[in-house]
Amino acid sequence: MPDPLKLAVVGHTNVGKTSLLRTLTRDVAFGEVSDRPGTTRHVEGARLSVNGEALMELYDTPGLEDAVALLEYLERLGGGIVRLDGPGRIEAFLGSAEARQRFEQEAKVVRQLSASDAGLYVIDAREPILAKYRDELQILASCGKPLLPVLNFVSAPNARRDDWQVALARLGLHAQVAFDSVAPPDDGEQRLYESLALLIERARPALERLVADLQAQHARRLKAGRTLVADLLVDCAAARRLVPPDNQEPEIEALRQQVRDREQVCVVALLKLFGFRAQDAAAASLPLLDGRWGDDLFNPETLRQLGIKLGGGMAAGAAAGAGVDLMAGGMTLGLAALAGAIAGGAVQTARGYGGRLIGKWRGEQVLSVDDPVLRLLALRQHALLLALARRGHAAREQLQLPDQDPQHWRQGRLPAALKRARAHPEWSSLNPALRNKRGASSQAERDHAVAELADAL
Repeated sequence: MPDPLKLAVVGHTNVGKTSLLRTLTRDVAFGEVSDRPGTTRHVEGARLSVNGEALMELYDTPGLEDAVALLEYLERLGGGIVRLDGPGRIEAFLGSAEARQRFEQEAKVVRQLSASDAGLYVIDAREPILAKYRDELQILASCGKPLLPVLNFVSAPNARRDDWQVALARLGLHAQVAFDSVAPPDDGEQRLYESLALLIERARPALERLVADLQAQHARRLKAGRTLVADLLVDCAAARRLVPPDNQEPEIEALRQQVRDREQVCVVALLKLFGFRAQDAAAASLPLLDGRWGDDLFNPETLRQLGIKLGGGMAAGAAAGAGVDLMAGGMTLGLAALAGAIAGGAVQTARGYGGRLIGKWRGEQVLSVDDPVLRLLALRQHALLLALARRGHAAREQLQLPDQDPQHWRQGRLPAALKRARAHPEWSSLNPALRNKRGASSQAERDHAVAELADAL
């Protein structure tokens, strides 16, 4: 196709036309979404491109508000001495005074559909099938353009999906797509574009390019998201503080706050990666609060609720007399905790510190982030990643956690990349003095560890 495919998004008022466009364009700022009817009062457009080439133009239109009266008017226009077909009646209507006055909103809709290659007729599948919708479809069919019904909000418990499919088939509209602009199915856009290709064969190459690009973008976003989470985990696993015996509590709290802040950086980066704003997660139940995690990383009850393994290992060492109680602190103090861990039988935990690190800091107390906190970071950042990947850009309700339970993060061994990070404090951005000493070789090792960990995620 030499020109982009032009699609008019049409339908009754307040059925989710703008919501559909937000999801298709991945733009949370497109138009205005509201429960109030008639929110869109004029035509707005958006363009989808691949490698700089525009392949599709989408036009949001006002809602049809008085289809019954308009249909009666069109029937009078077509019943004169010279009988007019559908497009002829639409053309006569658009040239009339009624199109500029009584039916001004409806005129914007049919004018845009007449100027487009096809229309997406959006239906709120939660609504009962009323006569006014049949009248709307009859009016839109008069424009002489292919029309693809899109059943929106099909994931709602009160959706009448089957009833609508039967009703549309009775009107001769057998090609139809079930979609949900709030929680779009994984293959929702692909099925929508494939259905359009059946209606507009000449547009098939452009639509196939759009589908291939959507799949590639999805894979790239997931990979980039896993890399962001892996980078966070490496930063926290490699975090170290030399703590003087007489100044432990301020140092412990300072490192805790740095870990909280570092997690927030990851949250913001993930929201931006998937095209969401910080406030899109503000009232969510992930749990997030004002863009931050509501449950504190170092709250032992949070770890217990998530089922993260706390018994044995360093927890047993803490009970044997380590400097900081793991169950309450989420932190480990160097050689004192190390001795307690060995007494508790967790030799593998002691090895995780690395011989070079212990040798370098022998006699000092070294503050670090405990494994359960790393597990919690991995669990909820991975949950956020999945939730964002499945969220439509028209969603306004609280962000929900997906149903997932990665047991290897809850109780299995931590990935080898995190074990290696324990022995490389220069890898962590939370250790600015040591980070400045990171050479090219160490940076390459860190990059490799992040990539390996991203694959494990």
